[in-house]
Amino acid sequence: MIKEKNEMESTLFWMIFFTFGWTLIDGSEMERDFMWHLRKVPRVVSERTFPLTSPTFEADAKVVLRKVCGIECQKELPAPSLSDLEDSLSYETVFENGTRTLTRVKVQGLVLEPTQNISSKGAPVRRKRQVYGTDSRFSILDKRFLTNFPFNTAVKLSTGCSGILISPRHVLTAAHCVHDGKDYIKGSKKLRVGLLKMRNKGGGKKRRGSKRSRREVAGGDQREGSKDNLKEIAKAGRRRRRRKESARGQRVAEGRPTFQWTRVKNTHIPKGWATGESGDATLDYDYALLELKRAHKKKYMELGISPTIKKLPGGMIHFSGFDHDRADQLVYRFCSVSDESNDLLYQYCDAESGSTGSGVYLRLKEPDKKHWKRKIIAVYSGHQWVDVHGAQKDYNVAVRITPLKYAQICLWIHGDDANCTYG
Repeated sequence: MIKEKNEMESTLFWMIFFTFGWTLIDGSEMERDFMWHLRKVPRVVSERTFPLTSPTFEADAKVVLRKVCGIECQKELPAPSLSDLEDSLSYETVFENGTRTLTRVKVQGLVLEPTQNISSKGAPVRRKRQVYGTDSRFSILDKRFLTNFPFNTAVKLSTGCSGILISPRHVLTAAHCVHDGKDYIKGSKKLRVGLLKMRNKGGGKKRRGSKRSRREVAGGDQREGSKDNLKEIAKAGRRRRRRKESARGQRVAEGRPTFQWTRVKNTHIPKGWATGESGDATLDYDYALLELKRAHKKKYMELGISPTIKKLPGGMIHFSGFDHDRADQLVYRFCSVSDESNDLLYQYCDAESGSTGSGVYLRLKEPDKKHWKRKIIAVYSGHQWVDVHGAQKDYNVAVRITPLKYAQICLWIHGDDANCTYG
């Protein structure tokens, strides 16, 4: 009982702490006018779709990129040409029956600009993996939070990653959660998505007739020494003991989520990631969209275009996922962004494997200046070593949703670009 009380008090403390943190961000910095600014985005238009051979689904689940071009490295690269961008934004679709297609796209309305990598003075170089120093993560245990926005948008993949709901039928996640750059990973052929739900009190099914049985034992044949009566009393006692044991087990399970699993109808991956045997996967394109076989009724989170660090309230980002070291608990964290490139956010958010694929989000004001809204601005990719000034440094990296990626993901969701002109 004391342990349960301490856990509840600890949870309450953390809830107050992070809510207060958001209030400071939303309040004290209000004068800086942090807003979602809708802007016209380029058009990504499907041109032609080709059938491909079915994948073998034999890749290992863990993807380790041999080399990631860091911020300084990217500054030295020439801006990609329009044809390069169209090739990277073309995409594979794998269907639940194992068939696969490649869709070529055209980009329209894009103004090519020189590569601009805005850097900020970040945290000192660290050499620990994934969790840096004091572990700042905390588990969301209260069902009032788990079953409500924004935490209810987090999902778990059967391949061990996380994802986020972005429409009634679509989940955004990391590409490497289903594909290693050359082939689809083992287990992704029958890919499933787990949506959060809480365990029912009392263990689920009601025990019909139990009250009636007790009444019959108490008011039925009560003759002194009746063998049948004694047997019924013994059975009733055993039932009560089982109910008490079940109730104790239920109390232990309370606060921990379970999942409603749904099959995936098809998966979209940008060709910039699915390179096949021709080369290494590019971290800039480590994102994928899953279409669910059945629509859900949960509130989902909309896409947003990633602003620069200077336009992040407090320079902070937030995301929730299912870290492997916390046994199916939803784990929330927030941290400041250390640096950025055109396509990546470099940060030291504490995270363990299992959280990759989580949706990174912000809370900014709507253009009418009356309401605040959360939107997804990146996909958490995981721990990487990157080249910085010729040396390898480690970061936890998230893939930014740029205007082009916004247009591409929007095309995947809607099937055409009619609803994807502004973001």
